[in-house]
Amino acid sequence: MKFSKLVLPGITMIAVTYGLARFSFGLLLPAINQSLEMTDSTSGVVSSLFYVAYCITIVLSTVITTKEGPRRMIILAGLSAFFGLLLMAIAPNVGMLALGVLLAGGSTGLASPPYGAAVSIWMKAENQGKANTWINSGTGFGIAISGLGAILLMPHWRLTYVIYAALALSILLWNYKVIPQVNTGAGSKLMLKKGNFSVRGVKGANRLVIASLLLGFSTAAFWTFSRSFIEAAGGYSSWQLSGFWVMIGLFGVLGGFSGSLIEKVGLQSAYRFGSFAIAGASIILAAAPENFLTAYLSAGLFGCAYIFLTGVLLVWGIRVFIKNASLGIGVPFLLLAVGQVLGSLFAGVFIESWGYSASFILYGLMGVAAAFLAPEKR
Repeated sequence: MKFSKLVLPGITMIAVTYGLARFSFGLLLPAINQSLEMTDSTSGVVSSLFYVAYCITIVLSTVITTKEGPRRMIILAGLSAFFGLLLMAIAPNVGMLALGVLLAGGSTGLASPPYGAAVSIWMKAENQGKANTWINSGTGFGIAISGLGAILLMPHWRLTYVIYAALALSILLWNYKVIPQVNTGAGSKLMLKKGNFSVRGVKGANRLVIASLLLGFSTAAFWTFSRSFIEAAGGYSSWQLSGFWVMIGLFGVLGGFSGSLIEKVGLQSAYRFGSFAIAGASIILAAAPENFLTAYLSAGLFGCAYIFLTGVLLVWGIRVFIKNASLGIGVPFLLLAVGQVLGSLFAGVFIESWGYSASFILYGLMGVAAAFLAPEKR
């Protein structure tokens, strides 16, 4: 299969599921709170459903992709994003909004593992690293689009979600057309080699698990509280606050080059570079959150480093679970999400006790610690 024929629809599906269905919620939340009269505690519970759904569906997707191939999960991810966004757009109450959040959040977990399997099946070996990291960079495109949507349509959050749902449907149809079926039975020219859903006895798996957890924990404060941090620092207009998010997405697109950098400097050096960069983003923001240029520099560095690092974890995971690409993506991405859940819970406590700056420095230092868990050289 041609590189662009698989990678382009993959990028757009990841952009829809991660950027629009998942990460856009935080930007639109103030308007949603006002419209549905939600308290802060209620909106916090609803927001947590994104992580819950993600953790469940990425396990489900990994298991089914391992047994049946990637097509069914990719289509299901698109359907989940479409119906989730549509339900959120028309939600008359918190209950329906929560259901939409579950579906939208679940689409992210459904989408990631099957694309890794698709690349391993249909891409030449020398192109697989680039293909995986460029598909992963779709998150950056989606975040940038969600930020622009927040700037242009902030008061009209229902219309925003309707537009996002229409985009999700069109991209679902595109993937439905281009992703072929893989037979798992005998007599087929293209067979799916079934893998084992297990991390036991796999060399390098433990280091990958711990690194993913720690990186997830270290990035949680930035994802959850960075916008609140600069807003509390004062001096930012509403469009500048949304622009902060756009910077994360736009520079996140640069993370698509992680596959090329891994080829040049090696997986170990690329991982360490990404870990130090992600740590630096939190520390820079803590140093001068009230400064427009410093805040935007931090956002750009975080976006680039985060998408870059997820690309590195993706390649690392596939190398560790070389016989099961879907498991190679599912394990680090699941542990990254678990780390973010734990990191978000502790970040709130730390911020209440020590303030934003000290907490962000602490989380930055955790990123530095993660750098010392780099993969071993092959």
